[in-house]
Amino acid sequence: MSNAIAQKVATDMQSASWIREMFEKGRRLKAELGEDQVYDFSLGNPNAVPPDAFFDALRAVAAEHDAARHRYMPNAGFDETRAAVARFASQEYRLDIDAGSVILTSGAAGGMNVALRAICNPGDEVITLAPFFPEYRFYIEQAGAKMVLVQTDAEFQPDLAALRNALSDRTRAIILNSPNNPSGAVYTDEKCRELARLLTENDQPDRPVYLLCDDPYRRIIYDFDWCPTPATHYPRTIIVSSYSKDLSIAGERAGYAAVPAGMPEKPLLLGAMTMLNRTLGFVNQAAFMQRVVARCADALCDVSFYRQNRDLLCGALLDYGYELNTPQGALYAFPKTPLEDDAAFAEVLLKRHVLAVPGRGFGRPGYMRLAFCIDRGTIEAALPSLKAAIEDVR
Repeated sequence: MSNAIAQKVATDMQSASWIREMFEKGRRLKAELGEDQVYDFSLGNPNAVPPDAFFDALRAVAAEHDAARHRYMPNAGFDETRAAVARFASQEYRLDIDAGSVILTSGAAGGMNVALRAICNPGDEVITLAPFFPEYRFYIEQAGAKMVLVQTDAEFQPDLAALRNALSDRTRAIILNSPNNPSGAVYTDEKCRELARLLTENDQPDRPVYLLCDDPYRRIIYDFDWCPTPATHYPRTIIVSSYSKDLSIAGERAGYAAVPAGMPEKPLLLGAMTMLNRTLGFVNQAAFMQRVVARCADALCDVSFYRQNRDLLCGALLDYGYELNTPQGALYAFPKTPLEDDAAFAEVLLKRHVLAVPGRGFGRPGYMRLAFCIDRGTIEAALPSLKAAIEDVR
């Protein structure tokens, strides 16, 4: 049956995400020992309670009896939802973003695929900063391009010298994810400005280099009032985000892509992305959820829930002797593993019923990701095992 599926897909399945591998190991362990005896930090599944504004909007939309609102809509989405998202995004990014510059997508993943397909030719290169969300490689390769991995520094901030060395005449885009999955790093304003200057220096009218800001965690921040972004300094920026984390509704696939004012080829790019939003099979965001988002586009879940989990988990890890940059955003801690082989230490943790994802799955060996978007009781119950594991290998 080796020819039953595409060869590349078969290869990708064999090298699929470490996240899923740990999830499957955990599923078997839970079946054997019981759910409450396994401490699962493997999946970044937002678990804050959605805000009241979301449920109010949900009830209002469900009460409407307008059959026409459940039919096909323009490929970019309902005009009123695009306008609501544009108003929110303009305020959030401090940029000029109008309704016509917003495309409603099937989650941020749909938005990233639409954007990459719109700009990449076969053989193009897309720079990704490590550690990185592992599905980026699949998105990039499905667009016919090649992923070029550039490591961040010890604090997980962009290494501008390494980025400069990675730029080539084949570079088409750089993907930026801040707050970062998996490190929780928030890129500083200084780094964002330096990155924008670097891109400006290398941008050519006949060979534009795009900045793709993958921003679903943008508002999940703990030590700042506002998340810096190079989008305010570089005109060839495509913003991709979703309401998965803002509203804690990841399963609803409510995403969007936006192109701020100032990009020279903006009409052409938006036209390409709008067409691809349909022809790639996503057919934008679901009609019902678009009507909900239109009513609560600026709402936010209770981030203090995640902050309390972060403080509990990270405080304990530091007390036990783990090396850790305390995450300033997102939903993850990314400590160094006390063994150089991060996969081997993940197995040590597994023996103590703790599920962690090795850093090599994110392009940064020697670390591990622990998602703290879980029940606080699970974190409390797991702490003795996390302490015992580091003592096991000392």
